[in-house]
Amino acid sequence: MTSASPFRITTVCLGNICRSPMAEAVIRARVTDAGLDDLVLVDSAGTDGWHIGEDADPRALQTLRAAGYDLAHAGRQITTEWFLEPGRPDLLLTMDSSNYATVIALAPDDAARERIRMMRSFDPALEGVPEGDPRLDVPDPWYGDHDGFADVLAMLEAAADGLVADLPLLLDR
Repeated sequence: MTSASPFRITTVCLGNICRSPMAEAVIRARVTDAGLDDLVLVDSAGTDGWHIGEDADPRALQTLRAAGYDLAHAGRQITTEWFLEPGRPDLLLTMDSSNYATVIALAPDDAARERIRMMRSFDPALEGVPEGDPRLDVPDPWYGDHDGFADVLAMLEAAADGLVADLPLLLDR
């Protein structure tokens, strides 16, 4: 793997303003801490287009900043074309079983479907739970209070640690 062809990770939730931007910030920080930021690019998207161009939810940003993470964000929507374009994601990490099913349905072929995982499938505490299983869901904090965002952050951090531990294997593919 060279810096000319970085491994691309895209995190995906419903609207791309809460969970996936938070996951993007956490993974990017973990990748940097591991000294892999020249080899790995991280971004995020949503399965729906309601918030295209918008910043992340203020509660998500507040939670991230309080924990020491930075995020510059503009909402985007994932489409089938993402699987076909140059620079396509090598790994798509969905936040819940509904997002997983949506992204699987967008994938044009088996090779694309093999690049889709649920974020929490990398959490060592959830090892062996199959992809698409609701036990791997990162709950949407949109309708809750600030504590929901803190809970989501803790889930994302645990999964990001497992992901970074697995990155050497993923980079060798």
